[in-house]
Amino acid sequence: MRSPIRLLPAFALALLLPSRTFADGGLLAPGDLAWLRRDGFGLDTVAIDSCRGMGRRRMLELQLQDRMPGSLPQAVADQLASNPALTTRASEALAQWHQAQERIRSMPEGEARSAARNELQRQGNQWVQQARAAELLQAIYGPNQLKEQMVWFWLNHFSVYAPKGRIRWEVGDYAEHVIRPRALGKFRELVLATLKSPAMLEYLDNVQNAKGHVNENYARELVELHTLGVDGGYTQQDVQQLALILTGVGIAPLDGLPRPIAPALAPRLVREGLFEFNPSRHDFSDKVLLGHPIRGRGFSEVEEAVDWIVQQPACGRFLSRKLAEYFVGDQPPAALVERMALAFRKREGDIAEVLRTLFDSSELVAAAGGKFKDPFQLIVSAMRLAYDGRPIYNPRPLIHWLEMLGEPLFGRITPDGWPLDGARWSSSGQLEARFAVARAIGNGNPQLFLPEGSTQRMPGFPLLTSPLYYAAFEPYLSAATRNGLAQAQSQGEWNGLLLASPDFAYR
Repeated sequence: MRSPIRLLPAFALALLLPSRTFADGGLLAPGDLAWLRRDGFGLDTVAIDSCRGMGRRRMLELQLQDRMPGSLPQAVADQLASNPALTTRASEALAQWHQAQERIRSMPEGEARSAARNELQRQGNQWVQQARAAELLQAIYGPNQLKEQMVWFWLNHFSVYAPKGRIRWEVGDYAEHVIRPRALGKFRELVLATLKSPAMLEYLDNVQNAKGHVNENYARELVELHTLGVDGGYTQQDVQQLALILTGVGIAPLDGLPRPIAPALAPRLVREGLFEFNPSRHDFSDKVLLGHPIRGRGFSEVEEAVDWIVQQPACGRFLSRKLAEYFVGDQPPAALVERMALAFRKREGDIAEVLRTLFDSSELVAAAGGKFKDPFQLIVSAMRLAYDGRPIYNPRPLIHWLEMLGEPLFGRITPDGWPLDGARWSSSGQLEARFAVARAIGNGNPQLFLPEGSTQRMPGFPLLTSPLYYAAFEPYLSAATRNGLAQAQSQGEWNGLLLASPDFAYR
């Protein structure tokens, strides 16, 4: 069997073909379809109509400004509005957790205490599932697909691991209130927001970082994984200096009671929600970071350090290459990466400007059909094609499929995030799991349309042979995929074969 990496879809060749006609007579060129496949998680009728109606340039502009018209289906919006993990701020969630912990501690040892502890654990796990469901629903139905992709990209770039400690109570807030509002903004603000988030501070142990008890974990990942890259020119001395700068950066006490601080240091205390810079835990010595002297004075050291780090040319290059790898290919063109890095430097880390350079480039479309989808992209794009905007009421099967494919959201143990390269997702075991997921979606999963608590069976069989399919997929299928589809014995089998085909596996 040939590796799927080598089976480039016929879609790439079709870019040279004349324009095609969509359902109601509108035209969309193959180049536009290729651009749309990179712009969003996958094609649906809304995306095609938007591109056809306003053109690529206008559509891109509205997306970068986060003014894309459209809204979530009402049924999906209602689900998100009633999702506690999405609507509860981390401060409130941790306060509830703290109260529950205090109550459990006051109980005598025995079965009742054990049951209460297990129930709190169950609630925390449910909280994570709710956060995962929220991200999947927004990725499938969000009208600004470019922003949805960037939310997923940054959640992976600034990865946190939900099962560690209390992070399960924080990931919903982290995704919705830390990452999402800044997904298209200034990179400096995104770094600072993650730096102040309880999820990141607990995951990378900076809550333990104090004068005389320095913990370098977060400092190391901040330069290596979040900003400069492993070859970004920093030294162990820089990591140590940054760790000293970050001493005292942590989380405010959950009991709300004030902690003793010397009067001389009290004005330097910083609190924003759960974030706290405690000057009593800070090392006030002068530091030198990446050759830049920083005077010891408190939290403004941290802001100065982040400013200095994101100004480094290595930061723009590292992020630009990673973005190009995500959107274009495993080995993105060096000239494109350099232009994106230049935009990053000239526009002071403006993420939207870097994306504008990327999506205005000829390289984006020229490389069409060469990027193997990761599991999240595969499932979201399959749902967008199979149900084309039809709202689902139960995202649990989607969460289960992501776990089957080995890419659970907030489930990467190491802080480097899930791999972006196709080779990581094309092993024989991975392909077998992909076939199983494709069959499950293709055969229709009634659970998707069964609201929580309902016992009524709901129809769920997708009809992939829709106007969307005939306009955007069918003309570009390879001979191998056509031959495979021709041997299907049922509509469900045909659906599964299409969703498992190499033509669908790439974008």
